Amino acid sequence: MSKGKGLTYKDSGVDIHAGYKSVKLMKEHVKKTFTKGVVSDIGGFGGLFAIDKDKYEEPVLVSGTDGVGTKIMIAFKMDKHDTIGEDAVAMCVNDVICQGAKPLFFLDYIATGKLEPEKAADIVKGIANGCIKSGAALIGGETAEMPGLYGDGEYDVAGFCVGIVDKKKIINGSKLQEGDIIIGLPSRGIHSNGYSLVRKLFFDIKGYDINKYIDELGCTLGEELLRPTRIYADVIMDLIDKFDIKGMSNITGGGFYENIPRMLPDGLSADIETKNINVLPIFKFIQKEGNIDIDEMYSTLNMGIGIVLAVSPNDAKEIIDYLDQKGEKPVKIGEVVKGKGDIQICHK
Repeated sequence: MSKGKGLTYKDSGVDIHAGYKSVKLMKEHVKKTFTKGVVSDIGGFGGLFAIDKDKYEEPVLVSGTDGVGTKIMIAFKMDKHDTIGEDAVAMCVNDVICQGAKPLFFLDYIATGKLEPEKAADIVKGIANGCIKSGAALIGGETAEMPGLYGDGEYDVAGFCVGIVDKKKIINGSKLQEGDIIIGLPSRGIHSNGYSLVRKLFFDIKGYDINKYIDELGCTLGEELLRPTRIYADVIMDLIDKFDIKGMSNITGGGFYENIPRMLPDGLSADIETKNINVLPIFKFIQKEGNIDIDEMYSTLNMGIGIVLAVSPNDAKEIIDYLDQKGEKPVKIGEVVKGKGDIQICHK
């Protein structure tokens, strides 16, 4: 307790001056994300964003919220905090675009035991980079200092994204038909799901040093595990402007088995073949080190495919060729069939 004074907020573990410093350090990153619709400045009680009413006939707002799971513990181990915020943006944005919505704005939430302004600014730097990549403005957020709830140096980060789409252009799988083609777009790595399995395998069971260089990966284990989640907004927004995309799924927690059915209407299923998938080295390494069953891998991890699209067989070749020309590496991974809303995966 402060000598000769009554109890202060700082005595309880909350330093409001650190909060002021954090906001000051964050401002330079936040300002870089501002787009035409932003009508508020940093520090207000709410973020304001104006919709271009002339651009949409029946505008529908699409929202998504998420965090980064236990991947955040990799950031703690590496003491590297400037990319985990990008993961938080990706997890939200990649969900929103699956409905055909253009990301408009993003809000973040950072909670910690003791606020370290420079670390908080690093996290927001990653959030801002993710917003710039997705075309969303970072218009607000909250940094909460909660001593006693988080351990020394620990924090959590989550986000909330709002996008917009014309009602007639919503992608919800309702137009899917038997025979439609399923195309996969490559991931950048593990992204932000499956880290409880990954951490148990590498650190609890195998006892790996996070800074160990792994020949199969071409980098240290920590560098691979902290690789940011890919943000697909640019390529998806371009595609839906030019082609009829009938369904879309973000391959997050639950892998193929949980996420692909989310785009399927009643009466339809998906037949998936993995032979064309470029399974990234990290997934092969995980499977080998843990002796993990192949179906467990596909029910937990993305295996090298971050987003899947369902399109008409008449459009599939043109879409694949277009993506190839754009430097993507799309692969046909299956087709829509009659069924009960599940998927079957063939590993031949």
